[in-house]
Amino acid sequence: MRQNYHKIMLSEIENIISQDRHPRLLLHSCCAPCSSYVLEFLAEYFDIEVFFFNPNIYPEAEYKKRLEEQIRLIYEMGLNYKVVGTQHENHMFYDAVKGYEKLGEGSERCHRCFELRLDRTARYAKSNDFDYFTTTLTISPLKDAAKLNEIGQRLGEEYGIKFLNSDFKKNDGYKRSVELSKEYNLYRQNYCGCVFSKQEYIERLNNKDKQL
Repeated sequence: MRQNYHKIMLSEIENIISQDRHPRLLLHSCCAPCSSYVLEFLAEYFDIEVFFFNPNIYPEAEYKKRLEEQIRLIYEMGLNYKVVGTQHENHMFYDAVKGYEKLGEGSERCHRCFELRLDRTARYAKSNDFDYFTTTLTISPLKDAAKLNEIGQRLGEEYGIKFLNSDFKKNDGYKRSVELSKEYNLYRQNYCGCVFSKQEYIERLNNKDKQL
């Protein structure tokens, strides 16, 4: 049966409110635009640190630009949150997707990338005494929220740390992220992050030009 991960998250938050708690949450963020609404929404209920672990991002200059935008957004939103996990270990990404490089976006290649990033997030959350971990990735209409939640739940059970289920695009979450991106004049990238998604973006542009 199809799960409504947004409702599951709201139910968990209602439980937190009823217990008058403000738990620690490690938020894996893929970029500033995707994190904008997520931070705005979750800040009321959690003490957050932002985990910017994205070894998939290519090239190095793109990685630095996205990281700088993440730090700037948090500062300009007036949130006193740390940004951790910022090492650009892109060799880990290439190892994770080896043999799946030619598959398109949304394929097993992406699922392995999700697994890599969420695994590191879960391990960091557990070793640093967080109560929950989750990811901004579910805000994207192009990302498989069911797969992301499946991976997060499994890793949470494996490491003994609660995964906050989510589908942040719901309830106009994605729309709000676009509004906030404009408000803060955020850099919005035109490809997911890895060299393969960049190549696919360029190919789409070339094909479009040929059709004109």
